[in-house]
Amino acid sequence: MKNKIMNEIQSIKENLWEISDYIYHNPEVGDEEFKAVEKLTSFLKENSFNIEIGTANRETSFRAEFDSKIPGPTVAFMCEYDALPGIGHGCCHNMIGTMSVGAAVSLSKVLNEIGGKIVVFGTCAEETNGAKVDMAEQGLFKDIDVAMMVHPNSITCESGSSLAMEALQFEFFGKSSHAAAAPEEGINALDAVILMFNGINALRQHVTEDVRIHGIIKEGGIAANIVPDKATAQFYVRAKKKKNLKQLVEKVKNIAQGASLMTGAKLKISNYETSFDDMNTNKTLSNAFNKNLNLLGITDIHAGEDLSGSMDMGNVSYEVPSIHPLIGIGNPNLVLHTTEAADFTITNPAHEALLIGATSMAYTGFDVITNKDLLAEIKEEFIKMTK
Repeated sequence: MKNKIMNEIQSIKENLWEISDYIYHNPEVGDEEFKAVEKLTSFLKENSFNIEIGTANRETSFRAEFDSKIPGPTVAFMCEYDALPGIGHGCCHNMIGTMSVGAAVSLSKVLNEIGGKIVVFGTCAEETNGAKVDMAEQGLFKDIDVAMMVHPNSITCESGSSLAMEALQFEFFGKSSHAAAAPEEGINALDAVILMFNGINALRQHVTEDVRIHGIIKEGGIAANIVPDKATAQFYVRAKKKKNLKQLVEKVKNIAQGASLMTGAKLKISNYETSFDDMNTNKTLSNAFNKNLNLLGITDIHAGEDLSGSMDMGNVSYEVPSIHPLIGIGNPNLVLHTTEAADFTITNPAHEALLIGATSMAYTGFDVITNKDLLAEIKEEFIKMTK
């Protein structure tokens, strides 16, 4: 049966390369990926998937479904397709979306023989306010058994972890006055921001090694002779696990409250971007994926990376067993988020890696649907890891 999946991949490989290259040549930033959505969903529709555009109230997200009408597990493949401003597809999202579509279409060709359902989620704006977060919050993964995506990289790696992250904005409101003639009449909002930065710097001595807190002063006044009546700071607060992040965020908020009390400036705290959970890799599902890479001749698989960044696939991983492996695309010196990385996605080595990623995901989906013991082990691990 896997040979049939392989044959299907080979039969559509030219389509997949054309789709990936088209998205590369038409880069669109988050929430503006109209061309990419049209390209991906058109191919899915041609292959008998039912399409819904605007999933989770996001205009450039989608949900595509192929249902065998035979009871069985539901496998989800995640598409990303947003570009980076000024760079294009330096994070190779043109390949990510295409690999998932390729996996879904090839697996669908055997679904009427094995049963189950395939769902493809088009998840816009991964680089900023990722749609996967909205989808998770709205319960769109409650009927999914496993979720997968593959990310291009310089080398092939097992699915690893990422940092949980909260994007916090602190606005302090004071009272303006002449800084020289009547300073006693003013309440300096910028002082509150500076005190907050100093408080956070003091906190750094008392946090674990995985913690990252980094911020900027977004707004700090308009003239040196006017006491600033408004000042704004934005921070990313990160930790290895989301349960630890919650405690850390409370400490940072308390520091801001203290700065407010010390200066008399009023404080407003909000989220200026979507916050992400850490990536909770399902090892059993990851091992199944690795075995399929081996079947395809990929044996040099490195240990899962502990990513210093954050991603919205983490939110999915707390809703359903998930993996986010990395596939080497033929350039060991590849540096993501560069124009060089974007340009490499349309080379022959990247095209071949795209087929390997799509095929291995399709094979793994086949294993999940046809092997009840494997799925039971995946779910047992998931329950233990997310308690």
